[in-house]
Amino acid sequence: MSTALRRTAALVAALLFSALPFAGHVAEAKDGAAPAATPPAASAKPAAYSRKGADTCIACHDDKVSLAVFRTPHGAPKDPRSPFGAGQLQCEACHGPGDAHARHKGKGRPDVIEFGRGANTPVSVQNAQCLTCHNGTANHWAASAHAGSEVSCADCHDSHAAHDPMKRASTQNETCTSCHKVQHTQGLMPFRHPLEEARMACTSCHAPHGSNAPAQLIRATTTETCTTCHAELRGPFAWEHQPVAEDCGNCHNPHGSTNPGMLKARGPFLCQQCHQASGHPSISFGPNNLPGRAGQQQAYVVAGNCLNCHTQVHGSNHPSGSKLMR
Repeated sequence: MSTALRRTAALVAALLFSALPFAGHVAEAKDGAAPAATPPAASAKPAAYSRKGADTCIACHDDKVSLAVFRTPHGAPKDPRSPFGAGQLQCEACHGPGDAHARHKGKGRPDVIEFGRGANTPVSVQNAQCLTCHNGTANHWAASAHAGSEVSCADCHDSHAAHDPMKRASTQNETCTSCHKVQHTQGLMPFRHPLEEARMACTSCHAPHGSNAPAQLIRATTTETCTTCHAELRGPFAWEHQPVAEDCGNCHNPHGSTNPGMLKARGPFLCQQCHQASGHPSISFGPNNLPGRAGQQQAYVVAGNCLNCHTQVHGSNHPSGSKLMR
């Protein structure tokens, strides 16, 4: 017998031998009359949508708040993207299947999806409903501070209001500061951004739906965010002031301050958090003399401000501007 034939015979024998335990197991199962496996239970019947759609809902929910949805983009029948567009599910597009809710009378009525503070529906379910359509405007939502704090979309937005409060600067700022109390207080200080006048909104700097930047800023860094408006301070400069290039927040409080320019402290105290006062005539440390000016009193630098001389504190392009004085 050739080598190839011997290998083939050995392979066939091995296959037959390996099949023997399986055959014996099957025979044993037949002899023991083991009961057949119980078929899996039928899956629960999915919730049904009402036959008449919004007409069913409006039969009960005919108040001004509910009917106001028809003055919003959500209630625009001519917009195919709207819940009330052609072929859409109308109220149930957001609130979920409502047939059982509409048919049941008395106690124990099944709930539909509710929105807003105090709703029985979990925040995750509320937001999932919104994100089925608005995911394109909230790409970073899952990693945002608002999502981590279980803030629902309806805590800020009102889908039944003709004018969403987050779309106007005045009402947007009121909505944000209803939670962000510290920033609200800072925004009332003498030196601040014009949020109270509605010339700016919180979203001028922050992305409430999340971003990759710190503090959910609209740009990658604080400095990039600030210089979208303060372009003259962007640089680059021949003579840079390093804290400025690093982060505007090193010196400024962007939400408001009691110091001019929204500085965290007045000069020279702010400057001397980094720059040593010894050897520089900035403020008087002794009863008679300034440091480095023994025996000679210079009144114009006593209790003065560094900016009196270093006027180009954000940077200079002057050939002799290494000290940021010109």
